[in-house]
Amino acid sequence: MAQDPYKELGVARSASHEEIRKAFRKLAKQHHPDANPGNKESEERFKRLSAAFDLLGDPDKRKKFDAGEIDADGRETMRAGGPFGGGQGSPFGARGGEFENVDLGDILGEMFGGGGGPRRGGSPFASRGQDVRVPMEIDLEEAIKGTKKRIAFSDGRTLDITIPAGAADGQTLRLKGQGAPGRAGAGDALVEIAVRPHPRFRREGESLVMDVPVSVPDAVLGGKVQAPTPDGPVTLNVPKGSNSGTVLRLRGRGLADGQGRRGDLMARLVVTLPEAGDPALETFAEEWRTERPYAPKAK
Repeated sequence: MAQDPYKELGVARSASHEEIRKAFRKLAKQHHPDANPGNKESEERFKRLSAAFDLLGDPDKRKKFDAGEIDADGRETMRAGGPFGGGQGSPFGARGGEFENVDLGDILGEMFGGGGGPRRGGSPFASRGQDVRVPMEIDLEEAIKGTKKRIAFSDGRTLDITIPAGAADGQTLRLKGQGAPGRAGAGDALVEIAVRPHPRFRREGESLVMDVPVSVPDAVLGGKVQAPTPDGPVTLNVPKGSNSGTVLRLRGRGLADGQGRRGDLMARLVVTLPEAGDPALETFAEEWRTERPYAPKAK
């Protein structure tokens, strides 16, 4: 039997879903096979971590595990005192209150004439394999434009997948038949997308926003400044008399909507003074403050 998944991920049984997710992402980065080529110990640890997250990352599976309905391997358990309890006289041959490893589907299949395995055409009690959850971190540019990534499963399999343009943080991609095997077919792989925070761009609602520093002369007189975008640098025309907070719209440079359409990038101007100071600017400001008193009003 696998180790307690809570211990495997190093989290408390009371941990929230987000805490479990963060713990897995941290450990998965550390032990991922791509980061430890040829390291069998890290490879095995990564498999155990993936299996633990597959169980605890699924609210339904976690609830069943906490209730003792499934074990750390995700297998259903039969508990003493239930409808097929293991005391004396149990039809399934329990010993001392412990159950033998019995396949309930086989037993019920035999009761209804199914023999030792699925009948021709499939057993009426055949079950589909479990879905498997796989976390996937991508950069903002990859989310906007789409990309190809390789994922690793806890059973050692790898699979190259396509992340579509416009993928969003928290989105789940379903890969049919790539989950755990089962009598009625394999389950699905659920790839959970997490977009890494970007040092410059941030999402505000449906818009992509960035701050663009502007010098005092360009803010007062107007000018041209170079600004980055996810598609490369562009030149912005700064209007004369711009204040910090002025927003310039760059059409078609923002987030994608998953159907090939790009939103806008909002460039928020930030009027910025020289870091080292400027004596001439200080003299001008002192004269201005004396001769033309100006007190901005809060908006």
